[in-house]
Amino acid sequence: MSSSFISYQTTGTLPALVQELMDMNPLLEPFYKAPPTLDHFGSQMTAKTANYTEQHRIILAERLHAQYNHLKPNSSIKAQIDALKQANTFTVTTGHQLNLMGGPLFFLYKIISVINLANTLKANYPNSNVVPVFWMASEDHDFEEINHFYFKEHRLEWHRLSNGPVGRLSTSELQTVFNQFSKQLGTTAYSNDLKIMFETAYLKSNNLADATRALVHQIFGDDGLLVIDGDDADLKRLFVPTLSDELSNKVVFNQVNTTNKALKSIHKSFKIQVNPRPINLFYTTDNSRARIEEKDGIFRVLDTNLKWDLKGILKELETHPDRFSPNVLMRPLYQETILPNLCYVGGGGELSYWLQLKSTFDCWNITFPLLLHRNSALIISKKQEENLEKLQLTTADLFASRDKLAKTLIGSQPQLIDFTQQKNHIKQQFKALYSVAKQTDASFLGAVSAQEQKQINGLMNLEKRLLKAEKRKHKAQIDKALALQSMLFPEGNLQERRINFSTFYAHYGQSFIETLKLELDPFQQGFTTISL
Repeated sequence: MSSSFISYQTTGTLPALVQELMDMNPLLEPFYKAPPTLDHFGSQMTAKTANYTEQHRIILAERLHAQYNHLKPNSSIKAQIDALKQANTFTVTTGHQLNLMGGPLFFLYKIISVINLANTLKANYPNSNVVPVFWMASEDHDFEEINHFYFKEHRLEWHRLSNGPVGRLSTSELQTVFNQFSKQLGTTAYSNDLKIMFETAYLKSNNLADATRALVHQIFGDDGLLVIDGDDADLKRLFVPTLSDELSNKVVFNQVNTTNKALKSIHKSFKIQVNPRPINLFYTTDNSRARIEEKDGIFRVLDTNLKWDLKGILKELETHPDRFSPNVLMRPLYQETILPNLCYVGGGGELSYWLQLKSTFDCWNITFPLLLHRNSALIISKKQEENLEKLQLTTADLFASRDKLAKTLIGSQPQLIDFTQQKNHIKQQFKALYSVAKQTDASFLGAVSAQEQKQINGLMNLEKRLLKAEKRKHKAQIDKALALQSMLFPEGNLQERRINFSTFYAHYGQSFIETLKLELDPFQQGFTTISL
């Protein structure tokens, strides 16, 4: 086993906004708490302690014990939950959708990031306890995003209809998926372990939220990771004052719109991840999750007959807080209200919308967490690594486009296919002609410009023809390189955003997880290439 590191700048895989956050662009300072460096966690602990009550700690611990009842958790998990009652215990959190078998690999990388971060913080702040937390997006209702996973090239999918919160879905129908998975697994060193893992999680749980907790617990239970389900009436009751203000005053809409304008003014390339709605809440039942909209003082649940005036909907919220579900912009505020959290670990898209929320947190006096990008990795076999070396390529080269990869491969004589020097020479020569034209007849300028462009176009065409010739000459090597790229970037996607962990677990078992924990450093921002 060996590993190497590639920076995000080299791979070019982050949104421009998040890359600027990584680079600590001073213009972004108003949009985040502080850089996620070790020395800033001490002040974050102080801030959270001052803004998080003992009552919240007690309720959080009680609800986590209740949520873990179906698992009969080990003593270490019970101790982690009880530790949350203590004023010197904090959390570091990541979250993810309830994809079958965790979905793409970065599900693991997120969790390992918070486990390793918690261990690092405990070592550096010995008077404090830090608990890693995985937040399940159990209230999401986009079933098509989570109903499948890829084992190697095989798509295994759960076929059914669903419009409500996915965490409440019964898993009783997943026997068919299990049978398909078992068939695709075949006989490997750890295929039986994966079958047991699937059966224990999905076929012995009542709903998808419990199943996901069971899956994560099997892999990371010994690491003290706690899995929390925010779809909980008692936890939501802690958030009722904020929800009430949102319904009354459209706080998120006003604050985030102002922030979005400020972000766009910094750089036009910054993509606004989420645009706020006037009301950023859903109304949920077991079978539906529908937006709440307000018009002329009347609040309606879309596609239903439910409606209230402001007084009526506030009474409904007080009586049934579990029926009110935060959207993507409200969810971070909910999370940070109920957890003694120091840091949120997420991907590029997630951190983009967290940066939209700082002023909203300040408005409600909720402590804004430090933001840390999750670990990223590229898993490569020894044979693939050897093939790269034979082709005289690096793993960083594989992040390029197919054309650029081909150019890199045949670039041992770049002067043959790069006519930049000749094009610059032509431009210099035509500068003199432009000067002559201006002095004799200005109408001649257009003809000079057309002739210049004609000659440059001619060189560009020669460049393209020569590149094609070089590609034919090196076709065997290029084909090998592109085939290797396709294996490591399936269908042009990052490996971590496509392949399920079971692809590797089937051959390496739990040692695959242990290798990831050993090699991934939460403070090292880039791709870790791990050769197995």
